Amino acid sequence: MAEMDDDAKSLKQRASGEKGLHRALFKKLRGMKPARVDGLITSRHDRLMEQADCLACANCCRSISPALNDRDVDRMAKALKMKPSEVVTRFLRIDSDGDYVFRTQPCPLLGADNYCAIYEARPRACREYPHTDRSRQHQLLDITFRNIAICPVVYDLVTELREELS
Repeated sequence: MAEMDDDAKSLKQRASGEKGLHRALFKKLRGMKPARVDGLITSRHDRLMEQADCLACANCCRSISPALNDRDVDRMAKALKMKPSEVVTRFLRIDSDGDYVFRTQPCPLLGADNYCAIYEARPRACREYPHTDRSRQHQLLDITFRNIAICPVVYDLVTELREELS
């Protein structure tokens, strides 16, 4: 776990040190045609995800909480053999945007081995993370920018884009 914490800190430090470069890239991306931005990002997703070892990292599960909807809560409740209201009471809170989020970080369902206790029933936002394969990437640039310091795949994707577009 200490090694993973060091890797997460290292990623955060590298991303922070390159924030100006990232801002310049994202300004350039915002000036491009949406279809080009979508292609630039989604074309890298599968290759970079194949190279990633999410179980060795799990930084997303340890450092952020997804917004959950009622369907997510129902799916989680079924997997945990609990009532939805129990899931809410035990694991969730409502954030400033009015969304359910986990009460604690790391995620209370993350095991010491970085496996999710409800992997097959995990929330939609968890299944879609880091969101770099979704359509309309041009609308997700703020999310992608924030994820640079959290997800090594996003960091590598942005680094590739920066090198290609510079």
